[in-house]
Amino acid sequence: MNFTKTTEQDSNYNHLEKMSISELLSNINNEDKSVPQAVEKSLPQIEALVSIIVTKLKEGGRLFYMGAGTSGRLGILDASECPPTFGVSHDLVIGLIAGGDSAIRKAVEFAEDSTTQGWEDLKTYQISSKDVVVGIAASGTTPYVIAALKTCNDNNIITGCITCNKNSPLSQTAQYPIEVIVGPEFVTGSSRMKAGTAQKLVLNMITTTTMIQLGHIKGNKMVDMQLSNNKLVDRGTKMIMTELNVSEEEAKALLNTHKNVRSAIKNYKNGNQKNR
Repeated sequence: MNFTKTTEQDSNYNHLEKMSISELLSNINNEDKSVPQAVEKSLPQIEALVSIIVTKLKEGGRLFYMGAGTSGRLGILDASECPPTFGVSHDLVIGLIAGGDSAIRKAVEFAEDSTTQGWEDLKTYQISSKDVVVGIAASGTTPYVIAALKTCNDNNIITGCITCNKNSPLSQTAQYPIEVIVGPEFVTGSSRMKAGTAQKLVLNMITTTTMIQLGHIKGNKMVDMQLSNNKLVDRGTKMIMTELNVSEEEAKALLNTHKNVRSAIKNYKNGNQKNR
């Protein structure tokens, strides 16, 4: 296998400890500017994975993210933001991390080296061929992720991945690989930096595009969002005011009655106002 870990190659900068704060910030920013360009080169790969995710979720399947360390945390972050943003079930997009939930805050030693635990974690969710599993690993070499995806392949479960090295073992395993080649990190090997940023950008694209395709956005508004704080209630009120051309008072009353922006709009337009 022709595989080079560009994420582990020596930084383009040296003697970081001798740089001023201004120099450090400027140089980090210069490196970060290259990340969106790297993501752009991977758009065809991202489109292929998103297309199959949309198909599977429309058929009643779920999306799983799997990773270790930073990669695992990013997957959990993206999954956890789907219910409040798009109003979907917490069981639709699920993030798993090597070492379990305790590893979200504190690293669990050697958890990522297990070649059996990933599949065991998936089995607790009654994983099936209706679902899609996406492995996330900057290096593309994490045993926890690779082994789980191999078993998924053996069980006719669609697999994808997000990695930042070309032709990695993970890319060779996933049916729908996404490779965002960001090159060496500012701090050599610190893949929480450019690689982590690239992964977050791709995750944003995957779930946002999928949820739009599933009908959870109207126009450009989050009409299915959960009204979990005053800021979101205020945002929902303004959405209703704009969509229905009603007063703030009437919009608030509609939202209070129907508990959901989409429902408030739909019932108003159908003549089921019930806002008093």
